[in-house]
Amino acid sequence: MTPQPPPPPPPQVKSTLPPGTIAGHPLTGDQPGFARLDNLPEGHTPVRVGLLLPFSNGSPGTRALAASLMKAAELALFESHNRDILLVSADEGATPQEAKAGAHALLAQGAEVIVGPLFAQSVSAIAPLARDRGVPVISFSTDRSVAGDGVYLLSFQPENEVRRIVDFAAAQGRSKFAALVPDNIYGTRVAQAFQAEVKASSGQVTSVQKFVPSSDSIAGPAQAVAQSAPDTILIAQGGTLLREIAPTLATDGVDSQQVKFLGTGLWDDPTIAREPLLTGGWFAAPAPEASRAFDAKYRAAFGTTPPQLAALGYDAVSLIALLSSGPAYHRFTARALTDPNGFAGADGIFRFGPDGTSERGLAVLSVEAGGGFRVISPAPKTFAGSAS
Repeated sequence: MTPQPPPPPPPQVKSTLPPGTIAGHPLTGDQPGFARLDNLPEGHTPVRVGLLLPFSNGSPGTRALAASLMKAAELALFESHNRDILLVSADEGATPQEAKAGAHALLAQGAEVIVGPLFAQSVSAIAPLARDRGVPVISFSTDRSVAGDGVYLLSFQPENEVRRIVDFAAAQGRSKFAALVPDNIYGTRVAQAFQAEVKASSGQVTSVQKFVPSSDSIAGPAQAVAQSAPDTILIAQGGTLLREIAPTLATDGVDSQQVKFLGTGLWDDPTIAREPLLTGGWFAAPAPEASRAFDAKYRAAFGTTPPQLAALGYDAVSLIALLSSGPAYHRFTARALTDPNGFAGADGIFRFGPDGTSERGLAVLSVEAGGGFRVISPAPKTFAGSAS
């Protein structure tokens, strides 16, 4: 008997599920105990947005920032004209345990997305709870180690600033790069991004020096950088110490007319223009006109000037309003949140990568003689042609 040919292999089916943890007890439907809006018709499910912020933190500055983020979120809700969105707030507190309790409260009220928390330790505490319910977290932490698997960082991240300013400098013909970075987590991240981006731009790293952020510790690192003969120096520092570093480099023979000084977002401070040796330096930051527009709206609504990070609360709720159409508990998918086209925010365009970190469209600004900054390379309006 002629043997039968083997059956054809089953067709390959490409999974449509995003990578990551599968929710153990996902929120899939409305429940009587969930928070509600009085003006919604019966059977209509509101878009419940949980805000987890450190309202009772021991630091007055942190409490003030939490209040500003909340106000900015309310401003975005008002401007959205979306009466289906319900903001439910809870306290992040000052410990992981308090943050976890706040997240429990938000989930118990039916939050299908959580905005916040602010601190990385809080994100680590609440992330397993949110993943188990299939609820994404849009956090304001800058710690990339807590991103991914349902956690998205809306914060300003130094890697974006370093990439933008190094690429711009390389395009202007700069090729020998050195860096002065603080000896802390921020400085480590800047140094890693700097070395990678200089290499990608076919430049040469002549020296990377770390310094303890204090006036009496910059002389040695500055001298080592000067002796490496760069044509460009990235100074990842702001404030008073930045204004001391430039004269120290000059003492070591660095001519700021020949060697270009570069900065990160820490340079986005009008006081640095008081140091003449920084005149002509370049740094990457959000487009000033976009920031001014948000500041004006916030002042009109609340009578005060917002702190810089307040815009993150506005962007988070504006994004949620944009994505809020569709069936309840299936609105804020990984595919929707990681749209490669990105979104328009108060400080310019931004988008989330598959790893949960964010990319921003930044401008390049020059420090002008006599004070102030001038945009010398506008922020992009779209991510078209940008690598993911």
